[in-house]
This record gives sequence, structure tokens and C-alpha cells, in this order.
Amino acid sequence: MSGPRRLPSRPSLRYLQLEAKRRLAAGEFAALHDAQAAIAREHGLPSWAALKQRIDDPPESHALAQLRWVISRFAGAGTPGWTAPGEEELGEHFTAAVLAAVPAGRLVEGISRIAPDLRGELTVVRSTETEAQVELAGIQYLAAAEAAPPHRLAGLRLLPLGGRIRDPRAIPPPPTRVMGEPPPEAAAIAEQAFAELGLAALLLAGGAGGPSDPAHRRAGQAAGPADHAQEPAWVLARGWADLDRAEPLDPGHRFPATGVAALVTTTAVLRLVADGHFGLGSRANDHLRSVRLADDTITVADLLSHTAGVDNPAAADMYADEVPELAALMGPVIGCSGPRGVARPSNGGYAVLGQLIADVTGMPFPDAVTRLVLGPLGLRDSSFPARVADIGPGAVTGYAVNTEGMFVPIPARIPAIPAAGGLWSTGADLVRLGLRWSSLLPGSLAHEALTAQAEPLPNGRRFGLGWLVSQRGDTAAHAGATPDAASSLHVRTSGQRTHVVLTSRLILLTTIDDRLLRSWTNP
Repeated sequence: MSGPRRLPSRPSLRYLQLEAKRRLAAGEFAALHDAQAAIAREHGLPSWAALKQRIDDPPESHALAQLRWVISRFAGAGTPGWTAPGEEELGEHFTAAVLAAVPAGRLVEGISRIAPDLRGELTVVRSTETEAQVELAGIQYLAAAEAAPPHRLAGLRLLPLGGRIRDPRAIPPPPTRVMGEPPPEAAAIAEQAFAELGLAALLLAGGAGGPSDPAHRRAGQAAGPADHAQEPAWVLARGWADLDRAEPLDPGHRFPATGVAALVTTTAVLRLVADGHFGLGSRANDHLRSVRLADDTITVADLLSHTAGVDNPAAADMYADEVPELAALMGPVIGCSGPRGVARPSNGGYAVLGQLIADVTGMPFPDAVTRLVLGPLGLRDSSFPARVADIGPGAVTGYAVNTEGMFVPIPARIPAIPAAGGLWSTGADLVRLGLRWSSLLPGSLAHEALTAQAEPLPNGRRFGLGWLVSQRGDTAAHAGATPDAASSLHVRTSGQRTHVVLTSRLILLTTIDDRLLRSWTNP
């Protein structure tokens, strides 16, 4: 699963029971308990009993509680008698890092501008102890709270949805171009996503393994040109690569594939393991040359599975005009203050893996992963640019959407950690990556990469070696977002099918991914 379906702020068990009976009557399931179990899993819960328990006794969400404070505190802004919160009050609800990045006066001004929107009906889409996603008056609010008391907000982002778009450049029906033969449902999914999410560009791509699927070849044998030629890949591109130039999006345009970049890093590390340079249980410090970890016991497997507790760079340092040296970004000795053995997405950990690849191969990271992964898989339109000038032609323009519903272009910047987010690629290349990554590895090592390595995250999914594996273990994913883009790649764990979603603005892709995953089982 790509992510749970939304539960409304006051979910109805009776409604869900009726849905289960309707889907049973439609022939989707053989028995009522199968329909109920499927609905529970779709909402991110392991069973119908767990879903009932969630409705009767929802878990406390510190992020949601803080978000409700923001909404209630600012809903009266601009009305007689309302007084703005001061720095001390804001400091009780926002971390010092947030208030350093957005000074109190600017934060109050920004939230106050949308006060009328805060008086509507709140819909809770998803919440955990430290994260919450809600919708209110056509805007998605994403909140993240500290894990430790007093659980202040460490992040708050507003994402206007499709109904808020007022930009005249985006009013005409967006053009659609295709490569190959997209399934019939792809066009409908793209059209619905445009209407709901408010996009300038959306690219969907997919494919299925044919006779040359890795399962039909000797484990570890690399795919050749003939293998790639047999891939029945398709691409559907909808919208504009650049709104000011009215440039239609083409299937061959390149997007930032943040998050999916980690699949390239993961595969490169596993190739080095397969070639005997080090083992999964090897201590990372035994092979690092340019930096060291403060914890000498951290292994390669710990880094791959996001359980090493490696610190992340400051948010202000995550983007640059060119990729900095890791020692300059995080220091020669990298801190490891997080809990060991607990899965926690870690850009810092993948920064160390990128440096490990460079140190072991004696090559810059982009050159090393090109030799180990991009080249053997024939990903000729994919690269890890070190500078903005290296991005090259054919790249989409990234956008944010302001509260007035206008698309605002975001100048391209380079992720400071290429191993975690520096990949630029096309839909067709990423489909090939999803279908063929395992062909570069022994079968047992590819299987280990898709095997859960730690306790589940709050949404029930687990980390393998790099991969985020669904609760049922039938799908696995890599995904991520930057201020100007979002990307995701999902595969069946058997390796026989994959799909890719790319956009040119930061938006949650879970609804698109969910619809595409449903189309796999409902052809």
C-alpha cells in the first residue's frame, strides 16, 4: 500500500460496515470478513478489530493537538478583540528551529492572512503521535511535532489543493501526451489528480516484467540491451513543463526524483556487498575515509535500514547551488544521537552511504553509481548533477502554489545529499530502474533488501534495506519530495510490475499511488 485512506474526523463504523457489504455484493470479495479485513488494511490497520478500536479509542496525536491550537488561536485574526500571540506564547507551540527560520512576526502575519479559511470544517486525513495531515477549506495542512515533551511543532506546511487554483495559465484544459500504451485507467487517474491536487505537471509511468524478468535469469546476471528493449513501459504526461512558456509536458521531460534517488544508492551499496568489498554486517567506519561516524558500531545494514540513529543536517543546509563535501556539510565526525534499532527516515544515514560508495570505489559518487547502476541498467536520461548548471535541457520547472492560488516558480537548487535526493530522471528510466534493480544482484541479496529489518513505522509499513515495504509485504516503495517536486516509485515485491509518479510541485502523492495500486488488482 502507498498509504492509508483518509478517516474523517468523526469516522462512522456503520458506514464502513455498509461499504464492506457493498463490496461483497459487487463480487470483489468472497466473504464479508475478507471485505472488512481489506478495508481495515486500506486504512493502515492490520484487522477489522483494530479499525473498530481506532474509531472507538483513537490514539493521541501531539501534532494534531498542536495543529488544532494553531487553527483555533488564529481563526479569529482580524476580528474585534483578537490579539496576536507573542513570541513567548508561540514558543510554547513551535520549536526554536521553526521560529529561527520563520520569525514570530512573519509567522503570525502569514497565518493571519488565511484566518477566514480556518473557520471551516476540519477533516483529519491521517494522524500519528508526531504527524498529522488535515484538510480545511481546500488547503492541506501537514504538521510534525517533537517526539519528546512538550511536543511543539517542528514543521507546518500548507498545500493549496485543486479547488484553490486561480492561475489563468492553468485554466485551459492541460495537454496530455503519451508514450507506449498506458492502461485505460491512467488517463482518468491523471485527470482526477489534476482536479483534486492543483498541478502544473503530472507524469505517470509504468511497466511489467516480460520473459527477461530477473526471476527468469540467473541471479546476479545484469540485464542487457535486449532485455531493456522487451520492457513494455508506458508513460502518460499531463500538463505543462513550463507555464510561462506554455511548454507542454512531454513523456521525455526530466524531473527531480527525490527519494527515488535512494534506490540507486541502495542498489550501488548492495552491488559492492555482492562483489565482496564489505558485508551488510561490516562496521561502516572500517570503510569510510573522508568522514567518520561518532558511533563506531554502526553497520552498513543499519544505515540501509534507517536504524542507525544518524543525525540529519539542518533543514537550512539541505539545498545548495552545488553539492558540498560531506565533511563540510556535517563535520568530519557525524553525530548519531538518534535511537539505535528504531526505524527513522534518515537523510544523514544515506549521506554516509553515499560517502561510503565514493570512498570504497575511489570515484565521486555520481561517477560510481553511474558505473554500478545507471550504466548497467541503460538509464541514459538519468544523472546526479553536482551544480544547477549541470541539470541540463529538458528539465521541468518546479512550482509552489500561494494562498491566492497562483503558481510561483521555484529556482532550481541542488540537494546537498545526492545519495538521498539528487537524482534527475525520466519516467521511462525510473520504470526500468524499478523493474531491473534486482537483476544486478544475487537473488538472496535482492530478497533481503525487500525483507523488513525493524519494527513497523506508525503507519504499519517497515523498512527493508532502503525499501519501504507495505504491511502485507506485497509492494515496496521509494518516495520523497522537495519544495518544487514530489516523486514515488512502487514495485510488486515479486519484481513483475512497477509504477512511477512525478510532479513539479510539493504535494502528497498517496491518493495517486493508491489508485494506481488498486488498478493492479482491478484491471
